Amino acid sequence: MKNPLKHVAVVGFVLFALLFGSTSAIQYFAADSLRQNPLNNRTVIAELARPRGPILVDGKELAASNPVDDEYKYQRTYGGDGLSAKAYANMTGYFSIVSGTTGLERSENDLLSGTSDAMFYDRVGSWFTGQQPSGAAIDLTINAKAQRAAWEGLGDQRGAAVALNPKTGEVLAMASTPGFDPNTLATHDRSSAQDAYQRLEGAKSKPLYNRAIGGNLYPPGSTFKLITAAAALEKGDVKPDSEISAPDSLKLPQTSRSLRNAGGETCGSNGRATLKHSLTISCNTAFAQLGMDLGGKALNAQAEKFGFGKRFDMPLSVSPSTFPADANEPSLAMSAIGQYEVRATPMQMAMVAAAIANGGREMTPNLVKQVRNAKTLETIEKPSPKEFSRPISSGTADSLTDMMESVVEDGTGTAAQISGVKVAGKTGTAQHAEGGSPHAWFTSFAPADDPQVAVAVVVEDGGSAGSEASGGRVAGPIAKDIMEAVIDK
Repeated sequence: MKNPLKHVAVVGFVLFALLFGSTSAIQYFAADSLRQNPLNNRTVIAELARPRGPILVDGKELAASNPVDDEYKYQRTYGGDGLSAKAYANMTGYFSIVSGTTGLERSENDLLSGTSDAMFYDRVGSWFTGQQPSGAAIDLTINAKAQRAAWEGLGDQRGAAVALNPKTGEVLAMASTPGFDPNTLATHDRSSAQDAYQRLEGAKSKPLYNRAIGGNLYPPGSTFKLITAAAALEKGDVKPDSEISAPDSLKLPQTSRSLRNAGGETCGSNGRATLKHSLTISCNTAFAQLGMDLGGKALNAQAEKFGFGKRFDMPLSVSPSTFPADANEPSLAMSAIGQYEVRATPMQMAMVAAAIANGGREMTPNLVKQVRNAKTLETIEKPSPKEFSRPISSGTADSLTDMMESVVEDGTGTAAQISGVKVAGKTGTAQHAEGGSPHAWFTSFAPADDPQVAVAVVVEDGGSAGSEASGGRVAGPIAKDIMEAVIDK
């Protein structure tokens, strides 16, 4: 009789130990991750019961919490005072009782909710006074005029645009289209919020994607020629006025295919052209051959120096751009002109332009200008500019700048010219689907002699121009408007 009782006691003890262990693990080890899970509605509901800090652009409230007479006590609202909720939606994200949090609402949640360690003494003060603790105010680096130019320039077309201050890394604009109205997701009507989320999640146009920093990345097309040119200049064997092979048609090794230039044009005489002229007119055969001459390791290394393959937060998470490893010769030729398996975010290509503009010093993008106490306006945090990398020398940056100026003055990027201002740019027309219209790209900076803004724009499937699209024709004017908005402040 004793043995069966002993077995029962042992089993009972083991089960109790397992139960105690699992609950302890949840309480002490998994609690933080569960609390921060954007789908944890208990956390969202608890945070709605106190005033959430505002998100500000140019001192105006882009996101705010207003007291309401329901169980949640505060309603999160977006837009107003000249700021379009849809134009900023992929930046702010949303705060929803049904689908949780995204965007800045998620990445800056501790500060916006007031639970950050940086706000400990403010919470203590609230306990003594009996006041409801409130969240911090997040002041963004966005230039409202530049954001409006990016949003209106993209219009009904699918695509994205990014503008950076090349000297500091501050994000001056970041638009992704089509946008969405986050207010439809922030409503306290659960049924309406659920319907809105299902409609947006199921839409073919993928409005919930932030195309500027993630989603399905794009082949960068000829904007990648900046990286190929940088690799050649850094190696030292080629200078802007060096003649390189630029045939009318380039036979791709190991295949029966040949690569031709856009419109079947000729790049130079006797199958030769200078590096500068090849970039100015965006000669495919010249850069494809140059890429094969450089080799995959050199191109991959140069791309990595600019940030390809690296994930980082600004504070939104930016998907890493990619360059194919171990590409064979024909694949390498296509990769050198931004095709094959090369994929990039507009943020990454804006960083490439910004690094060139900043003398070869690439700054880490940053979206937050400062964090302030919403009541006292005292500064809690103020990020300092940080160097991301030094992908090229100042000499290479100067050479690329001169070549990019030629693109806008005399080449494929004339649509981005600004009267009285020197503009440096590069076009891209990226094939991505058999029989489909190309993506239109443009990356640039201005003024070229004292850069204030670096831009990258992509318009999916040629936008309204369809199969007739080119980077200069479709994306160039959008980039021009964004640059002018910053320069003409």
